Amino acid sequence: MTELSDRYWLTNARIPVALLADTILEAQTREGLRSVDLEVVNGAIGQILPAGCTEKNAPSMDVRQGIVLPCFVDAHTHLDKGHIWERSPNPDGTFDSAIKTCQADRKWWNPEELYRRMDFGIKCSYARGTKAIRTHLDILDTNAEMSFSVFQQLQEKWKRKVQLQAVSLTTLDYFQTPAGIQLANTIADIGGILGGVVYMNPYLDAQLNAVFALAQERNLDLDFHVDENGDPNSICLQKVARCAIALGFQGKILCGHCCSLAVQSPQLVRETLQLVKDAGIGIVSLPMCNLYLQDRHPTHTPYWRGITRVREIEQYGISIAFASDNCRDPFFGFGDHDLLEVFNQAVRIGHLDRPYDNWIAAITRSPAASIGLDAVGQIGMGLPADLVLFKARYFSELLSRSQHDRTVLRGGIPIDTTLPDYAELDDLLGDRAAR
Repeated sequence: MTELSDRYWLTNARIPVALLADTILEAQTREGLRSVDLEVVNGAIGQILPAGCTEKNAPSMDVRQGIVLPCFVDAHTHLDKGHIWERSPNPDGTFDSAIKTCQADRKWWNPEELYRRMDFGIKCSYARGTKAIRTHLDILDTNAEMSFSVFQQLQEKWKRKVQLQAVSLTTLDYFQTPAGIQLANTIADIGGILGGVVYMNPYLDAQLNAVFALAQERNLDLDFHVDENGDPNSICLQKVARCAIALGFQGKILCGHCCSLAVQSPQLVRETLQLVKDAGIGIVSLPMCNLYLQDRHPTHTPYWRGITRVREIEQYGISIAFASDNCRDPFFGFGDHDLLEVFNQAVRIGHLDRPYDNWIAAITRSPAASIGLDAVGQIGMGLPADLVLFKARYFSELLSRSQHDRTVLRGGIPIDTTLPDYAELDDLLGDRAAR
């Protein structure tokens, strides 16, 4: 695919019909796949025809029934913490230790160090086929200005390749202070999203009212970390939904994690999900990180999987997405910014293979819509030919091998999918890294 013309065809491509925009084509397989021929004209998708309908002698590449997906959307990441594991490993794998270890690691943060680690993560994402990333940025009085400055530099560097969004990450009580109000102003100035960690406390209602008011006054969307625990009494998701409904909030709201929903009673789950639907809230599940952290104890095997009730959420018609979350840091010691890996693990952890239905939309179309990128994450006439091509013909093949040999097209042109070398960050870890 090194000598493609301005107009060519991808023939015999299998595409999930759930990801086809404005089409009446029906699925041909039990996995919801349809064989089509895709026309690429000047970097955009021209025609989408049933396979075998391509004009004769037109420049083409036979995909040989390989699955073709739109580029991915990673709606919940923490690029600022990424790739510090060798310098600051989690001593026992618990959530509390992750928080303490990350706080201690900040003594090494400076603009160059932060820029290089975040850039490394974006390079991985781009090579894997990701087109848009939303990252949460830890906000402390000592590092907020640095984090936003570095983010804006990276946003400018990657603007033609990866769309980057920034979310503030702090405790909600911060928004009841002058510094929190200034943070909301800064978020508005950079076109970011107002966000924070929601946890049960006697002042939660007042805290939510404060952050919602700041968002309404500045026309900002909201993105919260919610119920990242296994406590059945943690009902922050319900609290957020009730606040949004009471205030008539019109912006977009995403809530990530929602782990406690998985250990609550069926009645409480139904009540909460109805409120979430009424409030128009989208949910982001972080399957790998939550599997890693939740129910971790040194003396016994975990008995639950950490992730939220994704099937029930989907059954209520609530937008559900899967995302990377943390990568090689104290919250998750693994990961490579690959949304296909995230989907693979979500399918296995959540038993989403019987049937697959439209779950592939949870790393493409659904997160794109949830973060305001309606034209991303789908394949349609007139949309950019930003595609990921696989040799795998079925989901069973797609999810059984690493798919390291995928082809990524941006504007119809193959990109270099070589991953950055971990050694690029060696000097940032130095003698502090475990050997």
